[in-house]
Amino acid sequence: MEHTVPQSTFDTAYADGSPPWVTDAPQPAIVALERGGWIRGAVLDAGCGTGEHTIHLAGLGYDVLGVDFAPHAVERARANAAARGIAARFEVADALDLGGAPRFDTVVDSALFHVFGPEDRARYVRSLHAACRPGALVHVLALSNAEPGTGPRISDSVIRDAFAVDGWELDDLRPSRYRAVVFDPEDAAYLRVEVGAHADMLAWLARARRL
Repeated sequence: MEHTVPQSTFDTAYADGSPPWVTDAPQPAIVALERGGWIRGAVLDAGCGTGEHTIHLAGLGYDVLGVDFAPHAVERARANAAARGIAARFEVADALDLGGAPRFDTVVDSALFHVFGPEDRARYVRSLHAACRPGALVHVLALSNAEPGTGPRISDSVIRDAFAVDGWELDDLRPSRYRAVVFDPEDAAYLRVEVGAHADMLAWLARARRL
């Protein structure tokens, strides 16, 4: 049975070093979304990690908030923003309970959705609905189980099922790529890269609209 990856796993990873999803640059898929005009209004970077997307978007002039439930991630994100001279905002927060009045027009989720088990996926979608204004767009970049690789991996049907509830319309779901550092020798051999190198792994990119 699928289970949500524990918070402590992530906080320890951020405290102890550089986990494989930390590449010190925004994901190419997210950069392309912004260039294509799919980022607008007040933006939430859900599961911001070390802040690459929040910093990238803040540097372009967006009103963006990065949140993560791992305190060490937020600490590193703030340090990264300061080092780049970017006035980016970060908070320690639980994406399963964003609370408050709807205030976001766009949500960027880069490799957060796929860490949740079924029950928490449903909670996450409800939490997003509460945090988003009507018409808001949620972009989900999640690792695909169609090939081997590092980290939790899901099928496209998991995303379809999660947003097949009242209050959402799934506008788009397509194959994409997620860039990560490959530390596992078997993954490196499969992806034909050296251990410690970056590789673009198969992923899903979804766009859901809050009704």
